[in-house]
Amino acid sequence: MPKFRFQLQAVLDARLRAEREEHRRVAELEASRRRLEDGLRRRQSQIGEARSQLRGRLEGRIDASSLRGQANASLAEMRDAQRVVLELAGIHRRLEALREDLRAASRARRTVEILKERRFEAWRREEDRREQAELDEMAVIRGSRRTVESL
Repeated sequence: MPKFRFQLQAVLDARLRAEREEHRRVAELEASRRRLEDGLRRRQSQIGEARSQLRGRLEGRIDASSLRGQANASLAEMRDAQRVVLELAGIHRRLEALREDLRAASRARRTVEILKERRFEAWRREEDRREQAELDEMAVIRGSRRTVESL
């Protein structure tokens, strides 16, 4: 029996590669987003701890220089946290654009896959038709032989 051969297999392979590349790009950006979010959580935790320490130092005798130093350190952490938030906003925008590219690549691949499925079904129907024609021909030949033999 002949084997089905899809003439646009190279196109389908190229679209599969393009889709995998888009998946890879999204995964890389997702990893960056997770790292930034983890870093932001750590900074928020550190800022909370610094505030607690600052409150604890406001009791009893107060050392203004150490308070100032701790306040400056807290402000630096807050600036870093704000920078990370801005980076995250940019990553979220890029991530949404990459996800749209991935959806487009998936649609392009699926279009060629649907074409392949349709062509396979047409090929299979044609093969079934040919096989049935051969069987019919063999039946006619066998029937005519019986008719000739019975005479």
